[in-house]
Amino acid sequence: MRLDRFLSNFPRFSRQDSRLLISAGRLRVDGEVISDPRFDIRDFQRVELDDELLQAGRSARYWMLHKPVGVVSATEHDEHRTVLDLLDEPDKRELHLAGRLDLNTSGLLLITNDGRWSRRITQPQQRKPKVYHVTTEQPITGEYAEVFARGLYFAFENLTTLPAGLEVLGSHHARLTLFEGRYHQVKRMFGHFRNRVVALHRERMGEIVLDPHLAPGQYRALTAAEVASV
Repeated sequence: MRLDRFLSNFPRFSRQDSRLLISAGRLRVDGEVISDPRFDIRDFQRVELDDELLQAGRSARYWMLHKPVGVVSATEHDEHRTVLDLLDEPDKRELHLAGRLDLNTSGLLLITNDGRWSRRITQPQQRKPKVYHVTTEQPITGEYAEVFARGLYFAFENLTTLPAGLEVLGSHHARLTLFEGRYHQVKRMFGHFRNRVVALHRERMGEIVLDPHLAPGQYRALTAAEVASV
Protein backbone atom coordinates (compact mmCIF):
# COMPACT_ATOMS: atom_id res chain seq x y z
CA MET A 1 0.00 0.00 0.00
CA ARG A 2 1.27 3.49 -0.85
CA LEU A 3 2.46 5.51 2.12
CA ASP A 4 -0.05 8.33 1.52
CA ARG A 5 -2.92 5.84 1.39
CA PHE A 6 -1.63 4.12 4.52
CA LEU A 7 -1.76 7.45 6.37
CA SER A 8 -5.14 8.50 5.01
CA ASN A 9 -6.63 5.26 6.37
CA PHE A 10 -6.30 6.87 9.81
CA PRO A 11 -9.50 8.92 10.39
CA ARG A 12 -7.53 11.90 11.72
CA PHE A 13 -5.52 12.33 8.50
CA SER A 14 -7.00 13.64 5.28
CA ARG A 15 -5.22 13.00 1.98
CA GLN A 16 -3.86 16.52 2.10
CA ASP A 17 -2.65 16.01 5.68
CA SER A 18 -0.91 12.83 4.58
CA ARG A 19 0.94 14.52 1.75
CA LEU A 20 2.03 17.39 3.97
CA LEU A 21 3.31 15.10 6.72
CA ILE A 22 5.28 13.02 4.23
CA SER A 23 6.78 16.02 2.40
CA ALA A 24 7.81 17.47 5.77
CA GLY A 25 9.93 14.39 6.45
CA ARG A 26 7.98 13.39 9.53
CA LEU A 27 7.44 9.74 8.47
CA ARG A 28 9.99 7.03 9.10
CA VAL A 29 9.82 3.50 7.74
CA ASP A 30 12.13 1.03 9.47
CA GLY A 31 13.99 4.02 10.89
CA GLU A 32 14.51 5.78 7.55
CA VAL A 33 12.81 9.09 6.68
CA ILE A 34 10.56 8.61 3.64
CA SER A 35 9.42 11.65 1.63
CA ASP A 36 7.91 9.81 -1.35
CA PRO A 37 4.11 9.43 -0.95
CA ARG A 38 4.21 6.53 -3.43
CA PHE A 39 6.56 4.51 -1.23
CA ASP A 40 5.13 1.00 -0.85
CA ILE A 41 4.39 -0.02 2.74
CA ARG A 42 4.35 -3.67 3.72
CA ASP A 43 2.85 -5.36 6.77
CA PHE A 44 6.35 -6.30 7.93
CA GLN A 45 7.60 -2.72 8.18
CA ARG A 46 7.72 -0.40 11.20
CA VAL A 47 6.09 2.99 10.47
CA GLU A 48 6.50 6.01 12.75
CA LEU A 49 5.15 9.56 12.69
CA ASP A 50 7.60 11.66 14.69
CA ASP A 51 7.74 9.64 17.95
CA GLU A 52 4.38 7.94 17.45
CA LEU A 53 4.30 4.31 16.34
CA LEU A 54 1.68 3.82 13.61
CA GLN A 55 2.57 0.24 12.68
CA ALA A 56 4.85 -2.05 14.64
CA GLY A 57 5.41 -4.43 11.76
CA ARG A 58 5.27 -8.18 12.06
CA SER A 59 8.05 -10.64 11.44
CA ALA A 60 8.28 -12.18 8.00
CA ARG A 61 8.65 -15.95 8.30
CA TYR A 62 10.06 -18.37 5.77
CA TRP A 63 10.26 -22.14 6.22
CA MET A 64 11.56 -25.08 4.21
CA LEU A 65 9.71 -28.37 4.83
CA HIS A 66 10.58 -31.86 3.65
CA LYS A 67 7.04 -32.91 2.78
CA PRO A 68 6.37 -36.62 3.24
CA VAL A 69 4.11 -38.73 1.05
CA GLY A 70 0.57 -38.90 2.42
CA VAL A 71 0.45 -35.35 3.81
CA VAL A 72 -1.78 -32.79 2.10
CA SER A 73 -0.41 -29.49 0.81
CA ALA A 74 -3.15 -27.44 2.44
CA THR A 75 -3.73 -25.38 5.56
CA GLU A 76 -6.63 -27.59 6.65
CA HIS A 77 -8.26 -30.83 5.51
CA ASP A 78 -11.05 -33.04 6.80
CA GLU A 79 -9.42 -36.40 6.04
CA HIS A 80 -5.65 -36.06 5.90
CA ARG A 81 -2.89 -34.53 7.98
CA THR A 82 -1.74 -31.23 6.47
CA VAL A 83 1.73 -29.74 6.13
CA LEU A 84 0.83 -27.11 8.74
CA ASP A 85 0.16 -29.95 11.19
CA LEU A 86 3.88 -30.75 10.91
CA LEU A 87 4.94 -27.30 12.11
CA ASP A 88 5.44 -26.57 15.79
CA GLU A 89 5.20 -22.80 15.43
CA PRO A 90 3.01 -20.05 16.95
CA ASP A 91 0.34 -18.43 14.77
CA LYS A 92 0.94 -20.96 12.03
CA ARG A 93 -2.54 -20.37 10.64
CA GLU A 94 -1.19 -17.07 9.32
CA LEU A 95 1.14 -19.01 7.02
CA HIS A 96 0.48 -20.14 3.46
CA LEU A 97 2.19 -22.43 0.96
CA ALA A 98 4.43 -21.12 -1.79
CA GLY A 99 3.46 -23.80 -4.30
CA ARG A 100 1.95 -27.18 -3.59
CA LEU A 101 2.77 -30.86 -3.94
CA ASP A 102 0.35 -33.70 -4.60
CA LEU A 103 -0.58 -36.08 -1.79
CA ASN A 104 1.81 -38.75 -3.10
CA THR A 105 4.65 -36.36 -3.97
CA SER A 106 7.44 -35.67 -1.49
CA GLY A 107 10.18 -33.09 -1.20
CA LEU A 108 10.75 -29.37 -0.92
CA LEU A 109 7.81 -27.24 0.18
CA LEU A 110 8.14 -23.56 1.05
CA ILE A 111 5.88 -22.00 3.70
CA THR A 112 5.68 -18.30 4.52
CA ASN A 113 3.51 -15.38 5.61
CA ASP A 114 4.99 -13.13 2.90
CA GLY A 115 2.60 -13.09 -0.04
CA ARG A 116 4.81 -11.04 -2.34
CA TRP A 117 7.75 -13.34 -1.79
CA SER A 118 5.70 -16.46 -2.50
CA ARG A 119 4.28 -14.92 -5.70
CA ARG A 120 7.78 -14.19 -6.96
CA ILE A 121 8.80 -17.83 -6.71
CA THR A 122 5.55 -19.35 -7.97
CA GLN A 123 4.27 -17.06 -10.74
CA PRO A 124 4.83 -18.69 -14.16
CA GLN A 125 6.21 -15.50 -15.73
CA GLN A 126 9.11 -15.59 -13.26
CA ARG A 127 10.33 -18.82 -14.91
CA LYS A 128 11.82 -20.16 -11.69
CA PRO A 129 13.11 -23.71 -12.21
CA LYS A 130 11.43 -26.53 -10.29
CA VAL A 131 13.54 -29.69 -10.17
CA TYR A 132 12.08 -33.15 -9.54
CA HIS A 133 13.47 -36.65 -9.16
CA VAL A 134 11.15 -38.97 -11.08
CA THR A 135 10.83 -42.74 -10.78
CA THR A 136 8.80 -44.50 -13.48
CA GLU A 137 7.19 -47.88 -14.04
CA GLN A 138 8.75 -48.40 -17.48
CA PRO A 139 12.27 -47.57 -18.74
CA ILE A 140 13.01 -43.99 -19.80
CA THR A 141 14.54 -43.63 -23.27
CA GLY A 142 16.44 -40.80 -24.94
CA GLU A 143 13.33 -39.80 -26.85
CA TYR A 144 11.80 -38.37 -23.69
CA ALA A 145 14.39 -35.58 -23.40
CA GLU A 146 13.90 -34.54 -27.03
CA VAL A 147 10.11 -34.35 -26.70
CA PHE A 148 10.19 -32.54 -23.35
CA ALA A 149 12.68 -29.98 -24.75
CA ARG A 150 10.25 -29.15 -27.57
CA GLY A 151 7.23 -28.92 -25.27
CA LEU A 152 4.12 -31.09 -25.11
CA TYR A 153 0.64 -30.09 -26.22
CA PHE A 154 -2.00 -30.39 -23.49
CA ALA A 155 -5.39 -30.51 -25.16
CA PHE A 156 -7.38 -29.82 -21.98
CA GLU A 157 -5.76 -26.40 -21.55
CA ASN A 158 -5.12 -25.95 -25.29
CA LEU A 159 -1.49 -25.05 -24.70
CA THR A 160 2.02 -26.32 -25.25
CA THR A 161 4.24 -26.68 -22.20
CA LEU A 162 7.41 -24.66 -21.89
CA PRO A 163 10.63 -26.50 -22.80
CA ALA A 164 11.71 -28.76 -19.95
CA GLY A 165 15.05 -30.38 -19.21
CA LEU A 166 15.45 -34.09 -18.57
CA GLU A 167 18.56 -35.80 -17.21
CA VAL A 168 18.30 -39.60 -17.32
CA LEU A 169 19.86 -41.02 -14.14
CA GLY A 170 19.07 -44.68 -14.70
CA SER A 171 16.69 -46.95 -16.57
CA HIS A 172 13.71 -45.86 -14.43
CA HIS A 173 15.04 -42.65 -12.86
CA ALA A 174 15.42 -39.10 -14.16
CA ARG A 175 15.80 -35.50 -13.01
CA LEU A 176 13.21 -33.22 -14.59
CA THR A 177 13.44 -29.41 -14.62
CA LEU A 178 10.23 -27.46 -15.23
CA PHE A 179 9.65 -23.72 -15.54
CA GLU A 180 5.90 -23.80 -14.93
CA GLY A 181 3.42 -25.76 -12.84
CA ARG A 182 0.51 -27.22 -14.78
CA TYR A 183 -2.01 -29.58 -13.21
CA HIS A 184 -0.32 -32.98 -12.67
CA GLN A 185 2.22 -31.84 -15.25
CA VAL A 186 4.97 -34.37 -14.54
CA LYS A 187 2.61 -37.34 -14.60
CA ARG A 188 0.97 -36.10 -17.80
CA MET A 189 4.32 -35.57 -19.51
CA PHE A 190 5.47 -39.11 -18.79
CA GLY A 191 1.95 -40.30 -19.57
CA HIS A 192 2.57 -39.12 -23.14
CA PHE A 193 4.83 -42.19 -23.39
CA ARG A 194 2.34 -44.35 -21.45
CA ASN A 195 4.85 -44.54 -18.64
CA ARG A 196 3.43 -44.20 -15.14
CA VAL A 197 5.23 -42.12 -12.52
CA VAL A 198 5.52 -44.27 -9.39
CA ALA A 199 7.45 -41.76 -7.23
CA LEU A 200 7.96 -38.02 -7.47
CA HIS A 201 10.22 -35.90 -5.27
CA ARG A 202 10.87 -32.15 -5.57
CA GLU A 203 14.50 -31.25 -4.97
CA ARG A 204 14.64 -27.53 -5.76
CA MET A 205 12.62 -24.38 -6.39
CA GLY A 206 14.53 -21.48 -7.91
CA GLU A 207 17.87 -21.39 -6.10
CA ILE A 208 16.49 -23.03 -2.95
CA VAL A 209 17.53 -26.66 -2.57
CA LEU A 210 15.97 -29.10 -0.11
CA ASP A 211 18.31 -29.46 2.85
CA PRO A 212 19.65 -33.05 2.78
CA HIS A 213 19.73 -33.08 6.58
CA LEU A 214 15.93 -32.76 6.79
CA ALA A 215 14.14 -36.08 7.18
CA PRO A 216 10.58 -36.35 5.83
CA GLY A 217 8.33 -34.24 8.06
CA GLN A 218 11.15 -32.04 9.35
CA TYR A 219 11.58 -28.34 8.57
CA ARG A 220 13.84 -25.38 9.18
CA ALA A 221 13.86 -21.61 8.68
CA LEU A 222 15.31 -20.38 5.43
CA THR A 223 18.66 -18.61 5.60
CA ALA A 224 18.88 -14.91 4.71
CA ALA A 225 20.65 -15.90 1.46
CA GLU A 226 17.86 -18.31 0.54
CA VAL A 227 15.20 -15.68 1.17
CA ALA A 228 17.11 -13.10 -0.86
CA SER A 229 17.57 -15.51 -3.80
CA VAL A 230 13.89 -15.22 -4.74
